[in-house]
Amino acid sequence: MKAKLKKVFNKKNFERLFFDNKTVLFFIIGGVLNGFLLRAFTLKNYFAISPFLGDLLVLLVISALSFLVRGKNQRWFLIFWALIFALVSLINSVYFTFYNSFASASLISIIVYAAEVSDAITENVIKVTDFIYLLYPIIIFAVGLKWKPGKKTHLLEYRKRNFLNFSVITGVMFLLFLTGLTPKDISRFHNQWNREYLVSKYGIYIYQGNDVIKSIQPKLSSVFGYDQALKEYREYYDENSYENVENDYTGIFEGKNIITIHAESIQQFLMDTSFNGIEVTPNLNRIASEGLYFSNFYSQVSVGTSSDSEFTLNTSLFPSSNGTVFVSYFTNEYLTIPDMLNELGYDSYSFHANNCGFWNRETMHSYMGYDNFYCKPDYEVLEENVIGLGLSDEEFFKQTVPKLLDITESSDNPFYATLIMLSNHTPFSEVEKYGEYPVNMTVTITNEDGEKEEVTWDYMEGTKLGNYFKSSHYADYAIGVLFDELEAAGILDDTVIVIYGDHDARLSKSDYRLFYNFDPETGEKYATDDERYTPVDYYEYELNRKVPFIIWSSDLKKPKEITEVMGMIDILPTLGNMFGFESKYALGTDMMDETENMVVFPNGNWLTDKVYYYHQKGEYKLLVDEPLDEDYIETQDAIAKKKLEVASDIILYDLIKIDNEQQELLNEISK
Repeated sequence: MKAKLKKVFNKKNFERLFFDNKTVLFFIIGGVLNGFLLRAFTLKNYFAISPFLGDLLVLLVISALSFLVRGKNQRWFLIFWALIFALVSLINSVYFTFYNSFASASLISIIVYAAEVSDAITENVIKVTDFIYLLYPIIIFAVGLKWKPGKKTHLLEYRKRNFLNFSVITGVMFLLFLTGLTPKDISRFHNQWNREYLVSKYGIYIYQGNDVIKSIQPKLSSVFGYDQALKEYREYYDENSYENVENDYTGIFEGKNIITIHAESIQQFLMDTSFNGIEVTPNLNRIASEGLYFSNFYSQVSVGTSSDSEFTLNTSLFPSSNGTVFVSYFTNEYLTIPDMLNELGYDSYSFHANNCGFWNRETMHSYMGYDNFYCKPDYEVLEENVIGLGLSDEEFFKQTVPKLLDITESSDNPFYATLIMLSNHTPFSEVEKYGEYPVNMTVTITNEDGEKEEVTWDYMEGTKLGNYFKSSHYADYAIGVLFDELEAAGILDDTVIVIYGDHDARLSKSDYRLFYNFDPETGEKYATDDERYTPVDYYEYELNRKVPFIIWSSDLKKPKEITEVMGMIDILPTLGNMFGFESKYALGTDMMDETENMVVFPNGNWLTDKVYYYHQKGEYKLLVDEPLDEDYIETQDAIAKKKLEVASDIILYDLIKIDNEQQELLNEISK
């Protein structure tokens, strides 16, 4: 081995190894550079050694294999892989812009839905710099065409020697790479759900290769079994099976109708924002003041965005980190709110004026227990009533209420209805259709002559965030229309309205920096070195992603604002206690209980009233002015990790179905 290393790392041999194979040399340099640029543009870890070694390791492996390919075919082999790696970088760069995470091969199944939101992608997501990665295969192609392989490249002995030399270099690089990894790094590599962490430690190419393996795992699970997952699942629920705990809100809404309003991209900070004394969300603010308002509430979506919020709300399980439940795991068995309400005599319906098959809703809603799904063919969609992706929210609500009235008149059963809004979907570009709502500041100042005059600063007009304010103001108006229509139809008094923001608007930090660093009195934009400047770092951005959650009823005696941190996974237990149903599989908690709660995010981050934990870096931001217990972070992180693992196994292995079938079999045997 020592002699082999000496032979390989001989200066003359080293030079000949690379410079006699310039296509290979450029292949390695270009691949490493692409990986570096991707991390620089996304994670900002410019000088991290571990991901650099990870990317280099993969490129060396491919380079070694290229010497097993004869003559000119070697360059085509390298061009092929350069194109693959360039596309990996390009796709992940675009994906990170929108999701702040990295892409998964399991998302191939949902590419079909991208065409319907193409405007959002082209206007908000793709940047010119994304295409820099494509220079890589172009350069390899040019170098490969220019390179004229000599006769010796066809010789088996020559190719075998180069293959062995590269293999030795690769082995050394592998050992160097391993020395930089900890047991925790290896454990996270196996789990795969913290993608940003994996790319920051392993590089983009190792991450993506591991992701491909993880993505086909669901297809192999039925072959290789699920015994360990089922064992851990049962152990967890033996200790943590959820049961309703009686409190002041137990059973207060039993027998009432329920309407849940899926408020597209509505964030909580909108409710605290106004322009010239006019609130962005006057209707939501009024409804919140009359109901139970959870002002520190977070969505917990993964790549399935809106569909993930529907899944998590209705099951109290975390969404899948590989693909989406609605598309990849829709035939599995889950215990949902419609299922449990149907057992209580309810009829369940969902309404959405978009295409029936988007996010596979037409199929999945049936599996979730909805009796009927009203979608685009059930609505009259005229061009003048279209905003963004489809029928305007105002017209959607006006056409939905008569359907609800028909339901109440044809059945004595109470109903559970989900109304999915659409108009406030990114890219928020149809400003002329949102109605008049200036997002500027008009102030009275004293001019140079000592006279008072009004000045208007258009600091938000024409910006993406400004358009979001306008779009959200329209969506809020539409919610007001819905309440008016329900009251006119005589439905409102016997109905509980549940409003939730499905996820944040995916706005950039730069949008918020402009908003928070403008002086309306002077029109001045604060510089970063100004003491008045408000930075928007990772933690501020993440904490600002909270969405509103409101439970409203006309006969609610005591309106209340709940400021403790809560999440989408807590909705099922909360409504369950109020309406008289419960799921033993729930991973959330009743939001009306007086206990400390934790919001766990699918990427491994978690939040309590005391701390926001950044899983990728193992760092946290303290939110209270008090010290933490010595083992607080470790204990909470273990709880978060276990919940994510249990939810993942339930989805991946269809454990609820398997467990129920085995229990039924045992019951039959015991008879």
